[in-house]
Amino acid sequence: MSRKLFGTDGVRGRANSHPMTAEMALRLGAAAGRFFRRNGEDHHRVVIGKDTRLSGYMLENALTAGLTSTGMNVLLLGPVPTPAVGYLTRSMRADLGIMISASHNPAHDNGIKFFGPDGFKLSDEAEAEIETIVAGEIAPAQPQNIGRARRIDDGRGRYVEYAKTTFPAGRRLDGLKVVVDCANGAAYRAAPDVLWELGAEVIPLGVNPDGHNINDGVGSTHPEACARAVLEHGADMGISLDGDADRVMIVDEQGRVADGDQIMALLAGRWAEQGRLRGGALVATVMSNLGLERFLQTRGLRLERTAVGDRYVVERMRGQGFNLGGEQSGHIVMTDYATTGDGLIAGLQFLAAMADSGQRASELVAQFEPVPQMLKNVRYRDGADPLARDSVQAEIARAEARLNGSGRVLIRKSGTEPLIRVMAEAEDETVLREVVEGIVAAVEQAA
Repeated sequence: MSRKLFGTDGVRGRANSHPMTAEMALRLGAAAGRFFRRNGEDHHRVVIGKDTRLSGYMLENALTAGLTSTGMNVLLLGPVPTPAVGYLTRSMRADLGIMISASHNPAHDNGIKFFGPDGFKLSDEAEAEIETIVAGEIAPAQPQNIGRARRIDDGRGRYVEYAKTTFPAGRRLDGLKVVVDCANGAAYRAAPDVLWELGAEVIPLGVNPDGHNINDGVGSTHPEACARAVLEHGADMGISLDGDADRVMIVDEQGRVADGDQIMALLAGRWAEQGRLRGGALVATVMSNLGLERFLQTRGLRLERTAVGDRYVVERMRGQGFNLGGEQSGHIVMTDYATTGDGLIAGLQFLAAMADSGQRASELVAQFEPVPQMLKNVRYRDGADPLARDSVQAEIARAEARLNGSGRVLIRKSGTEPLIRVMAEAEDETVLREVVEGIVAAVEQAA
């Protein structure tokens, strides 16, 4: 089935512009309600969480109206991390979970992500069916079957208590000073609470959302803010989350930033030593650094690569029984603990490594030497297809021949914007720059 409404991570766009309008949210809610009530049973339930964007109020109300119009009972969680929605969907025996968030994007964007009753994101096929229902006539429920809506005041508290259980029993964080940057987003209360309750001295950052400042100079897309705070406060480490807290960057006591590849390398190595890494493999996307792959190979482990998007990482993990995966951007998926990327729980796993080993963060963040990597984005006009041009393909072929096994080239379209992403890795940084610039020039001419 083809999909026009759903992208690689739900439906996303600029608030009050198609498809992020109240009207579309209403139809999406009604379509999702009709999809999950196909068997005609009563007492269907959906949980809705959101981050701190101003447009979240509008979309939350519109989704609620659409869902209740088709007989779904709605439980409103308020601002909670995306992984909390996955957890609570399953915990509360709901048929559907919805998170209203555009993750790391600016405040003027928003998005709608759907979770099935198992707490995992819906499959491509399910999203395509919902999209088909959106495009047609959506039958409303009979008046006596209209759903109800209520607020769940302790949703965040339930997630806080669960997150603490993922930290080793009997361990505490006493004596550790931790900066936690919540990006003025969904975890602005949950993340500091978890760390404080485990005994850490917490330096909160990005915990004053106003509806407009999510991800604005803070969070995992701006880890330098966390790094400054770590140095200013003499902290032992920093945890930098994104707007919906499904991504994380770790900052050591020297202010150095570890991305998702380094965090996954640490966890894979530890879990393999402990006999916890199922399948002897880590699942990551094509964007993960070649250095990560080499690191795993030296330990007798494999790197399973997928298309870009944490949903595809999770699909591979579930399909082949792996329990650790993620993305260089900071999605760390640990299916022993969560159904999607969970930045806070990944941060706790890093802290557990510090506690268990007695090592400082700086001794843990650099697990391997990354192969030099360069990524450039080229915007193209509507209707253009630069990758189909012979000139672009010829330039890509020349680049691959020049690298000749000493690096790699990855060219792909963005799933959310009209961008061509040009990425390459090579040991020789001069060659790397020339290869990327050559492809970028060819794409720009065709764009």
